[in-house]
Order: sequence, then structure tokens, then C-alpha cells
Amino acid sequence: MASKRKHQPQRTCVGCGEVQSKQTLIRVVRTPEGVQVDQTRKLSGRGAYLHPKRSCWEKGLSRTLGHALKIELTLDDKERLRTFMMSLPE
Repeated sequence: MASKRKHQPQRTCVGCGEVQSKQTLIRVVRTPEGVQVDQTRKLSGRGAYLHPKRSCWEKGLSRTLGHALKIELTLDDKERLRTFMMSLPE
């Protein structure tokens, strides 16, 4: 009898479009206070996922992230996300 593996939710990176396990991606969430990185993956609000790589974040910030969150990213939002992005590996 084969053992059952637990289902791993899949999400798409809005930077590169690759589908991976939700656990390997970083969630960005739209809140009333603005867009922020959801380290706990438990904040309520519309979310989008990105790989923990600068290249995906650069593509997401320049194009697809605002569309995925259904908002226009403000300069404050972009600056906050860029600061986080600089802590990520190339």
C-alpha cells in the first residue's frame, strides 16, 4: 500500500511565470496600509507570489505585480519592496 503524500499547494511566480510549491515562494499582499511582504503567509488581503530571486522581483516590480494585486503600485510600495529585494540573492 502506497503512503499518501500531503498535497502541496502550487502558485505561479508573477515575475517569471514558473509554477512551484507555495512554500518556496514569497507572498506579497495588498493591505489597506499598502503593499507589503507577508513573511508569515497569513496576512489577509489579495496576494501574489514571487521567487526569492532579484530577477523575478525586478520583473514583478516593473510590470506584473501591480496587475496581479489589481492596483497601481505607489512609489512608497515600490521603495518598500525594492528594499526587501536587495536582501535577496541574485
